[in-house]
Amino acid sequence: MRQIATLTAAVIIAVTLIAGLFALSEANDTQVNLSATIQSRTQVVADSIAGTVAPALRADATSTVRTTLDKLSGEERVAGVGVYDVTGNPIAFSSNMPSNVTSQTIITTSMDSDQPQSSFTSGPQGSLFVLADPIDQNGHVIGDLVVVQNAQYITDAVWNIWRTDLIRLFLEILLFGGAIAVLVRFVFYRAIRDAADAVRSLRAGRPDDTSGTGFGFFEPLTSEIKKMSASLQTARRAASEEARMRLEKLDSPWTADRLKEFIKAYLKDRPIFVISNAEPYVHSRANGRLQTSVPAGGVITAIEPVMEACGGVWIAQGSGNADKEMVDEDGKLQVPPEEPRYTLKRVFLTPEERAGYYDGVSNEALWPLCHLAHVRPQFRSEDWVEYRKVNALFAKALLDEVRHIERPIVLVQDFHLALVPSLIKKSRPDAQVAIFWHIPWPSAAQFSICPWRKEILEGMLGADLVGFHTQQYCNNFLDTVAQEIEARIDYERFAVVRGGHETRVDPFPISIAFPGEAEITTPPDKEMLDRLNIKTEFLALGVDRLDYIKGIPERFRGVEFFLQTYPEYLGRFTFLQIASPTRAGVEKYREYAEQVLAEAERINNEFGTADWRPIIVEHRSYSHGDLRKLYQLADICMVTSIHDGMNLVAKEYVAARSEENGVLILSNFTGASRDLASALSVNPYSAEESAEAIYQALIMPESEQRRRMKAMRNAVRDYNVYRWSAEIIKALANL
Repeated sequence: MRQIATLTAAVIIAVTLIAGLFALSEANDTQVNLSATIQSRTQVVADSIAGTVAPALRADATSTVRTTLDKLSGEERVAGVGVYDVTGNPIAFSSNMPSNVTSQTIITTSMDSDQPQSSFTSGPQGSLFVLADPIDQNGHVIGDLVVVQNAQYITDAVWNIWRTDLIRLFLEILLFGGAIAVLVRFVFYRAIRDAADAVRSLRAGRPDDTSGTGFGFFEPLTSEIKKMSASLQTARRAASEEARMRLEKLDSPWTADRLKEFIKAYLKDRPIFVISNAEPYVHSRANGRLQTSVPAGGVITAIEPVMEACGGVWIAQGSGNADKEMVDEDGKLQVPPEEPRYTLKRVFLTPEERAGYYDGVSNEALWPLCHLAHVRPQFRSEDWVEYRKVNALFAKALLDEVRHIERPIVLVQDFHLALVPSLIKKSRPDAQVAIFWHIPWPSAAQFSICPWRKEILEGMLGADLVGFHTQQYCNNFLDTVAQEIEARIDYERFAVVRGGHETRVDPFPISIAFPGEAEITTPPDKEMLDRLNIKTEFLALGVDRLDYIKGIPERFRGVEFFLQTYPEYLGRFTFLQIASPTRAGVEKYREYAEQVLAEAERINNEFGTADWRPIIVEHRSYSHGDLRKLYQLADICMVTSIHDGMNLVAKEYVAARSEENGVLILSNFTGASRDLASALSVNPYSAEESAEAIYQALIMPESEQRRRMKAMRNAVRDYNVYRWSAEIIKALANL
């Protein structure tokens, strides 16, 4: 529609300019012609009056002159007549002579030059034409005759031309604009839209959708699109067959196509439903412009490729200020925006619900409880009320979607929705439900301080399958269940039997889409470094949410100790920290953000120069595409979380290093440290250890870098997010 409006506006502007030029030309011609006519007619009147009043003026008969002027001024359009002496003083006026319409200048100029002078002026009755004509006696000027004519009709004539042309222009704009809008909308735009829809259907794997499409004006495209459709169908059939064959080979890499074939084989086209707090796409409006963004976080990074591959419905909280205006009456929209592959259903919360459920229980209670970050959990009963209410809202949204679906597959994500599995099972016992806990599970003793521990465990055990990143977390969970509730623990099968219902507890170390979106084949682009004014020889990178478990101040102190210990790298080394804002509603996170920025400023003041800062903090979110470019450019990536369930930044860095160089420094308190054993492992609490790892990374030979990076890339390729989801679905379906 914007293109139609732009084209129509361009035509309207062109028509207006052309019509305006013609109207201006016509108005000027009319004014010139009428001005010449009134001038010649006034001159005739002046000559006739001068012949009558000249004898009386020579005889100095003023009263006779005045009487004569009154008789002669009755002629049509003559607005007044006056006679002046050689000094420019008035001698006589007709009774209808307008006041203040003549100036001394025109009278003096006409007598001095002995030539008539004229001008247009304004009077009480409108526009007037004034002619000053000198009166001669024997070759000498003895006075001046002034004749004033009514010239308003000239102004009226010019205005009538403009008014008529404006009305004509308005009608032309309506006619041409309407005709163009109709032509573009129903001929060109519809044809282009149909062609675009057809190509989009082909890309999405729905070639049959193009069969009834008409392309109107662009009919020649039809045959080419049909040929493209046939080629793509053939290629997809070949890819599908190849993916099906890969299912039979345990050592073949997992891809999106292989996952699709796996879903067909195990689920028989049963739809998948994902429930999470975070949504994959956020719509916001800033300065009147609509923006679409992808939030940071491991859940989105991992689940989005799976949903794009398998389709289904993703239920999540709508958090953007423009989210409501983008959904239909059921709260749904198709995503991704450029090529829809699945349905996003948004659940909208009140500020009170979000504060209690998200800021309170999720991030001030469960988050610090499950992480060894030395932050005291905050347990508030009013927050728990909101947490239970919101979990019920998510469960209801899911139950509405699966009302007419037999044995739906439901994948609940993370600690925000611990009560949802039990709520679903109570209403739909036939549903196959899994919950994946994306953060660590603490020891039984640590979890015992939670006042709602039994409700949380009972909610999770409503699922058929509970997944964690590591076996240690599974062990901790089983120990917690054994200590807190009455149930039979089967340690051989890693299952909990309670009330006739069995829940399996298994480790599924989450990963990324590699090979796939995470892999880069294009050469690195240094434009981003130029924009950040990074010109040093070596670049180290950190990518984290501003979360106290990420160990960013500890990382900065490691950089500080490195520069103190190895001063030869001053001015040659830069550490770039991407610090995405998160959970601004929680005071602890606001304090942590201030601490990170203050620590960077302190170190920069200690070592920095006029043209170099050792630490650059980008306190904003970066897109996945921009992050992949930075991964390519960084010689070192530091992931020094003081406790982390997995941390996918480490795997994203490895996937982006297509040349198999670069060094990953990885905290041994992350789940990723078990998968990426070839990284340089550090204790993030030790600045000396982090500093030494930075130095070893900078002097590491390229052959050693390639050996380590190749091993890590193979590990990520062998166990990527497609295999992760396939193993969860397989385990769930086999139950």
